[in-house]
Amino acid sequence: MSFTNLMLTVLMIGALYFIAGQRAALALRSGNVGKLHSLPHYHGIWAATTSILPALFVLLAIVIGKNLLFQFWARDYFPQDVLNGDAVDRAIALAKVSNVVDGIDFGDVAPWVQSAGDAWIRWEANAIIVANILVLSVSLVGGFLGYRRIHPTFRSRNNVERILTWMLIGSSLVAIVTTIGIVLSVLFESIRFFKLVPPQDFLFGLEWNPQFEGAERAGSGGGTATYGMVPMFVGTFLISAIALTVAVPIGLFSAIYLAEYATPRTRGVVKPLLEILAGVPTVVYGFFAALTVAPFVKSVGESMGFEVASESALAAGLVMGVMIIPFISSLSDDVINAVPQSLRDAAYGLGSTRSEAVRMVVLPAALPGIVAAIILAVSRAVGETMIVVMAAGLAANLSFNPLDAVTTVTSQIVTILVGDQEFESAKTLSAFALALMLIITTLALNYFALQVVKKYREQYD
Repeated sequence: MSFTNLMLTVLMIGALYFIAGQRAALALRSGNVGKLHSLPHYHGIWAATTSILPALFVLLAIVIGKNLLFQFWARDYFPQDVLNGDAVDRAIALAKVSNVVDGIDFGDVAPWVQSAGDAWIRWEANAIIVANILVLSVSLVGGFLGYRRIHPTFRSRNNVERILTWMLIGSSLVAIVTTIGIVLSVLFESIRFFKLVPPQDFLFGLEWNPQFEGAERAGSGGGTATYGMVPMFVGTFLISAIALTVAVPIGLFSAIYLAEYATPRTRGVVKPLLEILAGVPTVVYGFFAALTVAPFVKSVGESMGFEVASESALAAGLVMGVMIIPFISSLSDDVINAVPQSLRDAAYGLGSTRSEAVRMVVLPAALPGIVAAIILAVSRAVGETMIVVMAAGLAANLSFNPLDAVTTVTSQIVTILVGDQEFESAKTLSAFALALMLIITTLALNYFALQVVKKYREQYD
């Protein structure tokens, strides 16, 4: 039985224990109404929880631990020169063994690789058998022990709520740990990059040319690469500024219209149509930008006497602005609708027109939510890749002209990490340095936006 089928089996066993626990509680309550501390379904949930959760924890431990154990045991088959080599050599050896396990054929393999792969396959089969026996046993025994505790005085509701509380705490911890892990991984790789490239050259350099001569390794020196991040960040902010110039007015005005002026029938039609834009894949926007908007911008610009690149920041920014309109419109509409009607009535009572009430009462009260919507739109624009690649190009040009071809940070990160790359080279490590600076920049923008929100929230609360 595969791990997926095993998990489904555990869930089915938990469902059976839920039914059995609920029925047992109902049987205890029959003819003795009100004597149960908790409702019958809490007893069922308790029995199901004691069956499912321990089994899933065991299954998760097996799934995570088996590969680590296999990789450790596979080293018994490695030749001495591989064991005495660096971490890269051992990683390559493990990759070769993994290819054998996965059935990927790259021609003749070394005998030790084949032997390690065959042993790995046997270990995998044994691990599945052990997992089936262990997980099913834990599920059955745990559910039985939970079922045995069902009693009129048993506080199943308290126990279930305690378990739910710990599950919520665990989910929060997973999110926090994941975020910290991402930041630390990017930070450590960036530190490795800055050991190869001076930080001042990276932070203030005006030329980005990560190509280098040969396959230089970390610390080898030499090469003609230049790693100045300024062109990518200029391109990122240029395209994002164009996108926000398009999206913020249209999105905000449409939200005001839907919330304050539109009839319920009109709102029921227009709002879903706007939100459809949010579900369109970005590659579709990229095709639209490359095949329609970019040629249109080029023809219009040339007809006015301007020199326009076939791939321009203006074309990418316009399409990206259309893409993020739903984020601003939908969220701002919900925030404006959340403003109490009493504030509007008070403004009308003081003689305000509808437009004056919206401008001087509703929008200031809804400003924190509107700023949050704009922050989300900014994050979406900064992180967009496909539209930039297809409409703005990959040229790292330092230009403030929206008619020139530029690139963004995210596009360069994708370009660097696509294909087979040597993770010991400065070129590859530069992607992590770019990601680190993008994280810092985004945090700074969010902090600034929160300060603005705080200022106006104090004024209008």
